[in-house]
Formats: sequence, structure tokens, C-alpha cells
Amino acid sequence: MTAHEVREPLTRDRVLAAAMAVADSEGLAAVTMRRVAAELDVEAMSLYHHIPSKDSLLDGLVEALVTEIARSAPARTPGEEWRSALGSRCLSARQVVMRHRWAPELIGSRTQVPAGLVTEYEAVLAIMIDGGLGYHLAHRGLHALGSMILGFTQELFAMPDGDTDAATEAELSAMPEQYPHLTAMVAAELHDNDDDPLGWCDSQAEFEFTLGLILDGLARHHEMTGDLANQHPGHTVR
Repeated sequence: MTAHEVREPLTRDRVLAAAMAVADSEGLAAVTMRRVAAELDVEAMSLYHHIPSKDSLLDGLVEALVTEIARSAPARTPGEEWRSALGSRCLSARQVVMRHRWAPELIGSRTQVPAGLVTEYEAVLAIMIDGGLGYHLAHRGLHALGSMILGFTQELFAMPDGDTDAATEAELSAMPEQYPHLTAMVAAELHDNDDDPLGWCDSQAEFEFTLGLILDGLARHHEMTGDLANQHPGHTVR
């Protein structure tokens, strides 16, 4: 930097944006105060004026992710049916997570619920209530959707990365005899997709299928039980 160049002021948002860039390019394990400082071309100590610790940095990274999910959410069109609106919101969140593959691991590691996530739950709940679901069924819907609201599911298992050791090779060799149905299922679903988080099945298709099952199930239960929202006078169900 020359004497005439003015350095952009360091802010919490800039620190979090740099941390996200490091996580995207190098993985979550690379996100340290020192590495983020290097990304910003500043001394590591200067970060502590904005982020007091690495835990705070990771919590802030979750906040930044949830903010991106909320800002990316599609606006609900007039008259749009609630299942369509909620499905579009979950699929939009998934697009964000696919840009930040570290997100599920990080979210699962945090012990506190970020404020932005509460706001996201409120938005999802509002869609269900506007659709005529009562608070009891909508509460069940939040539980059923779980992390799908944030665009991901807890996968059953993933294929090993890189070379497997002798013990793992032995376990894989023994699978057909010990677990015939699991082995047959994987063989039936196996495909090569380096861009997929699982690497062996189409997790996007499975996400959409599961999301559809949950939304259709909630709608069916609503129709069968007559579950009604506690609506304000004049409220229109969509």
C-alpha cells in the first residue's frame, strides 16, 4: 500500500466476509484468527477489536450464513399456495448451503441459536399459519422440516475421502454379507458426482423428495383433522 492509498476501515462485517471466503476456499478448519487476518492483510490482534475469540468468529459465521439465506429467500407471490412458498424457501436456502459446503458441519457444532435463525423460523411459521395450519401442526412442521429450513439434511453416511486404510477396506469387503440390503441399496443408487456432498447419490433429488413428503404430509393432516390457525379477524388463508 502506498502512502496515498487509504486502507478500508476494518469492521465486523469485513472480518466475517473474509472468514467466509477462507472457509469457502480452504475449508472450515482453515478459519483461524491468524488466517482471516492474513486474508485482510492486517495483524491478527486487530481482529480482536471486532471479534473477541475464535468461537465468536464461528458464531458470527453462522449469523452471516443465516443472513445470506434470509436475503436470498424468494418473495412470496400474491395468492401463492403455502406449500409452494415454503418449498421455494427451503430450496433457496439449499442453494446458499451448496455455495458454502462447510455450513452443516458448522451449524451442528454451535451451542447457541443465532438471532437470525429465530427470525427465519418466524418467517417459515408465518407461511404455515397463513396457509391455515394451526399452531400445533405448524409446530410439528418446524420439527419435521428441521435443518431443511436451512437447506440441508443430516445425511445417513458419506463415502470415505481419499485412500481407505486396511481396516476400512476389510469392512467394505464384508458389507455384502453382513448388510445385504444396505449394499444393494448403495449399488442401485450409486453414481459418480464429484459436486454432490455425498458423492454417491443425488442428494439434491433426495432433498426435494423428502421436502415434498413433509409438506404433502402436513397438508394431508391439516385436511383430515381440520386443524385451524388462530387467525385474526379478516385473515385470508393461502
